[in-house]
Amino acid sequence: MATPDRPGFALPLLLLAGFRTLIDDLHAELARQGHPDLRPLHGFVLQAVGPGGTTASDLGQRLGVSKQAAGKTVDRLVALGYLERGDDPADARRKLVRLTARGVDGLSRSAVVFDQLRDRWAATLGADRVAAIEDDLRRMAPADVFRLDVPGWFGG
Repeated sequence: MATPDRPGFALPLLLLAGFRTLIDDLHAELARQGHPDLRPLHGFVLQAVGPGGTTASDLGQRLGVSKQAAGKTVDRLVALGYLERGDDPADARRKLVRLTARGVDGLSRSAVVFDQLRDRWAATLGADRVAAIEDDLRRMAPADVFRLDVPGWFGG
């Protein structure tokens, strides 16, 4: 039961603050490693494009945003060198969006930095506490915990 010193609304705010701290620390480190233009939204987009590429329309569906909004973000990531557009070898009528080597590098570096950030949290809170937090969140969150439609969900 919620109490005055632990109101119900504090839980989602604390979870969001923890998320924001991790993401801000990630992007500060990515900037130091040569990716100063990557933004939190871009990580969702790069993940949604995936190793095989996708169409702008499918990307919009995965992200929960319009095709136009997805296209605008793709334009920005193409200009920054993280994505490229090309023909679909399976269907000449379709254009695919694919990761460039820079996009793959950004995702790879993100994975390493997230591991380092987790290690930092474990050093501060204790490895057992961090594992318990992860276990508890897995118990409370749906099985499809990694949903790419967060940009659309936040904006929706």
